[in-house]
Amino acid sequence: MSNNASKKTISLVLGSGGARGLAHIGVIRWLEEHDFEISSISGCSMGALVGGIYAMGKLDDFEEWACAIRKMDMVALLDISWQKNGLVKGDKIINSLIDLVGDQLIEELPIQFTAIATDIQNQKEIWLRSGKLFDAIRASISLPLFFTPVRRNGIDLIDGGVLNPVPIAPTFGDATDLTIAVNLNGDLQAPQTSTEEDASEPNPFYEKIQSFIHRFTNNEATTERSDWSIYDIANQAFDAMQTTISRQKLAAYPPDYVIEIASNACGTLEFDRAKEIIKLGYRIADQQLSELINDHQNN
Repeated sequence: MSNNASKKTISLVLGSGGARGLAHIGVIRWLEEHDFEISSISGCSMGALVGGIYAMGKLDDFEEWACAIRKMDMVALLDISWQKNGLVKGDKIINSLIDLVGDQLIEELPIQFTAIATDIQNQKEIWLRSGKLFDAIRASISLPLFFTPVRRNGIDLIDGGVLNPVPIAPTFGDATDLTIAVNLNGDLQAPQTSTEEDASEPNPFYEKIQSFIHRFTNNEATTERSDWSIYDIANQAFDAMQTTISRQKLAAYPPDYVIEIASNACGTLEFDRAKEIIKLGYRIADQQLSELINDHQNN
């Protein structure tokens, strides 16, 4: 397949699931390597983050950044608010990502992009297709109880996964060859021993992360560590809810192909396992899309 005319175009649906969403990077890498063209992205929560950054053409930078993150870096980038509507404001992490890759209007992206959020008061899913990309991403990742909601046009928006963890509907009008959905709430699997390289391996992006952290935490008071068990329980409940909704959505609106990542592949906030989860996404895509690549080669 040597030219663009021979490429099959893809509408890519990237689901929600916290740090498991790093697997989306591996899936995108597999599609690129096998000469598929991603023409449209519909993303929810972490799927909106990865998909939006890919649509900007900045996935390489984000992947290097994510693979350099350590546990204490994530703690430093969480601006604890202890507000009644959420634990974390989310400004630091969003601002650090804007520093890394910039920001752009969604309608000016080279790839059609939709981020999904939830209008919780009116119990409606909201499709964000215009305005600043990272405003839409921030709304889409507003995990209940954890991130504070985002106020947009007088409406409080929270994580799109509350109503639609695998947002296939925004792709219905796409003029693409195939729709591929990545579900991060697949069946539980037995845990596997990690063979990942030593996390202490030097990473050129680590100094950049440290400069972000220093800038956004400078002169701030240190927040005392509190009991987070209530948030762990809430996250587990949210994962269970998303698993059920994902099954219903995929049954009602089946895409051409579904890539299933086990819901226990990693915890919601285990972003320090980026390399491992990205490789998992690539490996699962390779396993589950073998039929697709055979069809593509035959055509």
